[in-house]
Amino acid sequence: MNSIEGSEVKKVVVACDAGMGSSVLLTTQLKGTLSRYGVTVEHSPVDRIPQDADVVLCQTGLVDRARKRVPDTVVVGFQMFLGDPAFARLEQAIRDGGTLAG
Repeated sequence: MNSIEGSEVKKVVVACDAGMGSSVLLTTQLKGTLSRYGVTVEHSPVDRIPQDADVVLCQTGLVDRARKRVPDTVVVGFQMFLGDPAFARLEQAIRDGGTLAG
């Protein structure tokens, strides 16, 4: 399992597979939340995650595929697109300088 200090996070990628639009909405929400910390947020299909991502967020069912694509990157799985505790942990690590693992 990889880890990163929150202060080192500059690019978060929300990875998806289904194409239902929920991950795009999440990306927009996180852009608003994380931009105040100088973090960019992008959306990407799970099979095309950019190599320069610091943290990847994806549904738990996609975590293995994401880790194969970017094996040295922190990959954080979540279950709900709204209000999942993973998003609060990400913001807290960035804001407070804690360690994020995934």
